[in-house]
Amino acid sequence: MKVLPVPVRADNYAYLLIDDASNKAAAVDPYDVPKVRAAADSAGVQIVAALTTHHHHDHSGGNQAFAAAFPDAPIYGGSHKIPALTNQVKDKDEFNVAGIHVRCLATPCHTQDSICYYVTDRSGGGGAAHPGGVFTGDTLFVAGCGRFFEGTGAEMHAALTYLAELPPETVVYDGHEYTKGNLAFAKHIDPDNPALARLERLVNEGVQPAQRTTIGDEKEWNPFMRLDSPPVQKATGGGEPAAVMDALRTLKNNFKG
Repeated sequence: MKVLPVPVRADNYAYLLIDDASNKAAAVDPYDVPKVRAAADSAGVQIVAALTTHHHHDHSGGNQAFAAAFPDAPIYGGSHKIPALTNQVKDKDEFNVAGIHVRCLATPCHTQDSICYYVTDRSGGGGAAHPGGVFTGDTLFVAGCGRFFEGTGAEMHAALTYLAELPPETVVYDGHEYTKGNLAFAKHIDPDNPALARLERLVNEGVQPAQRTTIGDEKEWNPFMRLDSPPVQKATGGGEPAAVMDALRTLKNNFKG
């Protein structure tokens, strides 16, 4: 199993989730179908499915074109707000893309149909084993989280706590390149956190997203996953996790960097 990021629009990521054993792939949030198809052709893989993280246009807006280009490929997602959906999924649903096992994690908040896809290699093929990955859409970003467009602080806290239960080596594949802004805010909130210095080095070295962040990393450097830490408590005024999450999100929304 391997994952290829495909940058689309100004700062979005689509991805190809590839089963090495069969050279078959799922496209994740394939907004720009020609660009995703070209990446698949370059990699020598056949696209056989699409995984949609949520209904916002910058993630699902390519689905109609995808359905036309790949009429036999199922399109998975969390609600019928998602264009061209063929397979609606809910929390803990499981399916396979060739030799890759996919488990659906419902993470409502950014949208109520937000689904994160936890993927593990079941093919038993040769080569170094992939540690597993999770496509988080606009729920979890590197050192940040999505805005609460359709949810509450309590829901985002529940979503990130749910993702934190994944194995720490799980690679995070998020939906946007927001790392520099998120890093600046995290340093503002938690300036003495040594993990943030490590992330800053990675950013400065130009390390690609697929190579730089895991669930374990996020638990060390993401302020939205560290609500009980003294710096976050101090910055937000403390209190219950839901209140802290709401206060932290408001601080981020207003942060000018």
